[in-house]
Amino acid sequence: MELRQLRYLVALADERNFTRAAQREHVAQPALSQQIRRLEAEVGVPLVDRTTRRVALTEAGEILVERARRALAEIQAGEAELQELAGIRAGRVVIGAMPTLGPFDLPLLLALYHARYPEVELLVHEEPSEDLAERLRSDEIDVAFLSVTRRIKGDGLKFQRLATEEVVAVLPHGHPLAHKDAVRLEELADERFIAFREGAMLRTLLVDAAREAGFEPRVAFESTEVARIRRMVARGLGVSILPLSDVEGSKRVRFVRLAEPPLSRDVTLVWRAERRHGPAARAFLEMAQAAEELGTTGRVPY
Repeated sequence: MELRQLRYLVALADERNFTRAAQREHVAQPALSQQIRRLEAEVGVPLVDRTTRRVALTEAGEILVERARRALAEIQAGEAELQELAGIRAGRVVIGAMPTLGPFDLPLLLALYHARYPEVELLVHEEPSEDLAERLRSDEIDVAFLSVTRRIKGDGLKFQRLATEEVVAVLPHGHPLAHKDAVRLEELADERFIAFREGAMLRTLLVDAAREAGFEPRVAFESTEVARIRRMVARGLGVSILPLSDVEGSKRVRFVRLAEPPLSRDVTLVWRAERRHGPAARAFLEMAQAAEELGTTGRVPY
């Protein structure tokens, strides 16, 4: 069992596609496929289900991938510790971020880090908060910037809240409630909602608050992009709830504060407690923990 075979298997598990996995590992697809078959022959069981159009792992494949991630992470940590003797001159940091970070300026943090460590590769994966928490647990990412939902279990994770901001109702200009200073969420009970997909903190916040107000929100459209949600609201396709920083100053939609219940969301830095970060990732984590001192929290001037 070779390390490159384990890397190829992990890449295949992440990408679910032989071509993309080969591109990620900078090898030809036939070479990657051949190494996966050799690994299967060595362990004596199929690791990849090739009968479906989208690559899937067998139960044995899932078990081996979980172990392989840990093994590769330990090897990377060992290599990084050796590199640390000569300073942070190389490495890779994989960062998770939810689609909207509001008052937290991740691009500024990335720029500050890159200026200090220009040879370190920075990768950012944008996903819903609950998905990011799971990727932290499996060591697919080093750190994440997310909002904590009731379904995110704290076991094995460490949290540092970086910012909190108000969540408001977003309405088209001609809406009967658009002129009000504040609305109760129950006043929107008959509306069609445009929401983030399942797993996103704002979707969970909407559903929980609506049920507390006595109704089940009717989600007519889903999106993972704030700009698209704003445009759909502006076209009269429904209403939404968004962080204040994502609609403040927008001329295409109206925002109205929520009075009952008032809603807010957090931006929280999260990492796996027992993860042995290499020097590059550890330096990024320390810089993120000092976000307020670095000026990366507060109103973002976009």
